[in-house]
Amino acid sequence: MREFITDLLHRHGDEVPIFSHRNTVTHGLLRADVSAHAARFEAVGIREGSTVAVQVPPSFSQLEAVLALWSIGAQVISIDHRLRPAETHVLHDLTLPEFLVHPSGSPAQGFQERYGLVVERAPGVPATTPHRLVQFSSGSTGRQKVIGRSTESLAAEVARFAASDGVVRGGERFLLLNSPAHSFGLIGGLLHSLAVGAHLVFAENPSAEAILRQARTHEVDFVTGLPFHFDLLASSPDRDSLRTARGAFAGGEMMPQDVADRFAAAYGFPVGECFGTTETGALTMAVDGTVRPSVGKLMPGITARVRNGLVEVALEETPYLSENDPSRFSGGWFRTGDRGEFSGDGELRLLGRADSLVVVRGNKVDLTEVEHVLRGHPQVTEAVAVGKPEIRAYVGTASDTLTAQALSEWCTERLAEFKLPAQILVMDTLPRTSSGKIIRNMEPLHASYLQAHLTGNNGEG
Repeated sequence: MREFITDLLHRHGDEVPIFSHRNTVTHGLLRADVSAHAARFEAVGIREGSTVAVQVPPSFSQLEAVLALWSIGAQVISIDHRLRPAETHVLHDLTLPEFLVHPSGSPAQGFQERYGLVVERAPGVPATTPHRLVQFSSGSTGRQKVIGRSTESLAAEVARFAASDGVVRGGERFLLLNSPAHSFGLIGGLLHSLAVGAHLVFAENPSAEAILRQARTHEVDFVTGLPFHFDLLASSPDRDSLRTARGAFAGGEMMPQDVADRFAAAYGFPVGECFGTTETGALTMAVDGTVRPSVGKLMPGITARVRNGLVEVALEETPYLSENDPSRFSGGWFRTGDRGEFSGDGELRLLGRADSLVVVRGNKVDLTEVEHVLRGHPQVTEAVAVGKPEIRAYVGTASDTLTAQALSEWCTERLAEFKLPAQILVMDTLPRTSSGKIIRNMEPLHASYLQAHLTGNNGEG
């Protein structure tokens, strides 16, 4: 990893810009900042193979810290800064980091260029595998799965982006709306830009006004983000602000076709698609746009198939570090959890999720994690979370005093804001199928709640 990052950091001249927000960082300044961070990390004992949990809000500091740790050869455990302490502690227990890196002050709303960083020792252990990026994905029981990416895997994904048609090229200004703490922001954003010499631009916050202001100020050539970013822009059209842009694509979830159509009508160019998973990285690319549910053709170097209606990707090893999940990886194939099919011309069409993932305001939420937290309440006997884009939870309890407000406060202490149920409905017991399984369909669940409410049984929401 040392050699890979050192090569990326030294591909371009000192005066070539790499980051812009209010101020601009050149490659020369980036190298100096990364070197300073690395020296500080090494001074506190971080070495090659050290495990370091990084929980820093989107910022130049976060990107520089990750690069510095990789330049040392440390394993970076990337943790979303929005998680509550209870959620963060679970991830620490799963990964056992030796060091924690976090901001010295309260996180700002939106992007901030600089944070003072605090480095703490933790009672963890060094890396036992060659993986240098660790991320997380919720499992079927609500327990987080630990995902590892090796240097070879990261380098291969960077090469895939460089070899794909229409992606950001050297010298282009690249407005990155995806979080730089997540998979695409780190690899398709940061590492790809370092590799080709693109200039990353960050918006102050995810409002249409802030996005369009940065696009206009920096005369951006390319935009990537989540579908909700493009929905915002389509709802506040300002073609002049994106007059210099030649392309865009969305990732993280399927772009609704109506949003893509409204954006194209407002700005005069289409929004493409990039599909991938945390476990595999980016898999398909269609920069010039596509007709959903197609997400484009496979990127160079990717082998995938559809088996029993589910999309599977060839991987050399399991992506899971703590324990393999044979329902997701076996025989060299990773099951993405997406239903799909290939068209006659080789484009992958996604037909929906086969698991419990939903998307709330552009953030993936596993409903089983919400259920797991609710079931952790001492007075809850059973819980089901359903719905999108807003989550509704149905809870069974033997208590006569448990309220929706108490459960909402319980969840607020344990879940990030975007994972919180918009409504919690309390019942004596949840409806079940004839075979004894809890019903998970919204309509019969709510009908059962209304019936209980009308007959005076619990039913507080």
